[in-house]
Amino acid sequence: MKDALTAALGRLDTDMLMSDFEAICDTGGRFAGTDSENQAVTLLKARIEAIFGKAPEVIPTAYDGWRRRGHRLRRLTPEPAELDCISLVWSPDTPAGGLEAEVVDMGRGAPDDIRARAAEIKGRIPLVRHEYMFTEKTLHRRFKYEAARDCGAAGFLIAGHIPGGNLVSGSSGRNRAEDIPAAAITFEGAEVLAGRAGSYPNVRLELKSETVPDKAENLVFELPGETDEWIVLSAHIDGHPLAESAMDNGTGLAVVLAAAHALSPQVATMWRGLRVMLFNVEEWGLWGSAQYADGLAPAARDRIALNVNLDSVGGDSALTAITSGYPKIGPFLQAPATAVDTPLGVHDALMRNSDHYNFARNGIPAFRLVAGFDDPNSNLRYVLTPGDTRDKVTAEELERAARLTTAILVTALSVETLSLRD
Repeated sequence: MKDALTAALGRLDTDMLMSDFEAICDTGGRFAGTDSENQAVTLLKARIEAIFGKAPEVIPTAYDGWRRRGHRLRRLTPEPAELDCISLVWSPDTPAGGLEAEVVDMGRGAPDDIRARAAEIKGRIPLVRHEYMFTEKTLHRRFKYEAARDCGAAGFLIAGHIPGGNLVSGSSGRNRAEDIPAAAITFEGAEVLAGRAGSYPNVRLELKSETVPDKAENLVFELPGETDEWIVLSAHIDGHPLAESAMDNGTGLAVVLAAAHALSPQVATMWRGLRVMLFNVEEWGLWGSAQYADGLAPAARDRIALNVNLDSVGGDSALTAITSGYPKIGPFLQAPATAVDTPLGVHDALMRNSDHYNFARNGIPAFRLVAGFDDPNSNLRYVLTPGDTRDKVTAEELERAARLTTAILVTALSVETLSLRD
């Protein structure tokens, strides 16, 4: 196994790694259903064929396509003021003429706090704060939104956590009848709408969108091994329109291509095959991977020994594996991490924050490799904001992630017994 790792690391092409990363960022934010996302899919198809000598398999994924057609927020009282905003993915439209309602400042917006103030929130618009997403204690936007909706809120506002006019993107509901209009505002906008004892500012929120049936493409290519068992290496294609979606997830895509390329000449002699999966519509509630994983027959699930999911693996020098409640994964990862002299943190929790979740909940051992976990000062704080650009990622960070990924894959592909389910 040591010789196999040495050979694979020797083929790791750092120039290709950076070139692919730059090219992916050049396509833009890659919001699903846009020209940017289509350009990225076309680029990735071409790169896969150029690197591996065959075109990827395309798995069409139907979803409820959604397009922004307008968003505006105006404070009416105490004094009129226009505020920057952007609608959250799958937000329904406001009524003709807009939604006029009072804003209730909920601070962080913990779901229990929202439920405790349900009577106050009903018919009003709660304002909550976005949080750094990569910590154990993060309260995801969706939990806050669902609590507000279930308490009868008329709408939902979430404020960015970084000063300087930074909006945040993200999804809200599921394009269902019970969903409520939802938008993001800036850190400064939250200060304008901050609660004052005994009074609520009144606003008019106007959101317009278009929902049409659409299809996205998941891309798959396989490098068979000696048996019918597989290691799935995954990353997501789509992103958000505010920037380049460089960290999230241009980094993961580039590292997947580099690691698979480094391993490609020797996988045929290894115990397991490598199935590379580039999922789409991840930013819409993990839609693409859910359709795939939920549709697997039990025998096909059993043949997948491990999902290695790369999502936001640059932007900080520290890497962490989120191991989805499979306690054997953490100890398994330590030997390959040591082999490439890369410290690796382990957080053993099932987190619904990337495509590994859909493998894990279907009984397939899975982990997410991520940079900047539990470090709110890392560049990962710019994910989902206009700051998610290529300048936040260094070549050293990408190479470190690629070397670690390669080492993990060599071990997972080579050992005859890989029992991580128990």
